[in-house]
Amino acid sequence: MEAAPVERQRRRRKTIAIDGPDPVDVHVGMRLRQRRTLLGMSQEKLAKAFGVSFQQVQKYERGANRISASRLHLLTRILDVPVSYFFEGIPSEVQDRPLPSEHDAPDRMTSRETLELVRAYYKILDPSVRKRLVDLARALGKEEAAE
Repeated sequence: MEAAPVERQRRRRKTIAIDGPDPVDVHVGMRLRQRRTLLGMSQEKLAKAFGVSFQQVQKYERGANRISASRLHLLTRILDVPVSYFFEGIPSEVQDRPLPSEHDAPDRMTSRETLELVRAYYKILDPSVRKRLVDLARALGKEEAAE
């Protein structure tokens, strides 16, 4: 009896060019622009204090580029606001959107299943047994792909 073919759906990685900016990045950028304007600070002045070009500030403000955690922390110091300032008033449809599942994650190396497998693998002390396990996994993967 043959196993039913397994449909593999590979999710493509979201890109700004195809999908547009993430709504959270747009909101954070909008809050950045609001605070900068409230302080009477030009994009050029913020860029200089922030160590980026004014074009980069424009991209952050549009949400076209994502602000990393370390850069966001620096912005809180420059603009004298808490990190929470950037997320205040975030639209409920953005805040309430479903979290991605492990199967949606583009990087399988960080999934819980992968980490559990690696932990179990390294608990096997005999290198020859570990090698046989790797061979078995490869063989099973090829077998499943052929179906």
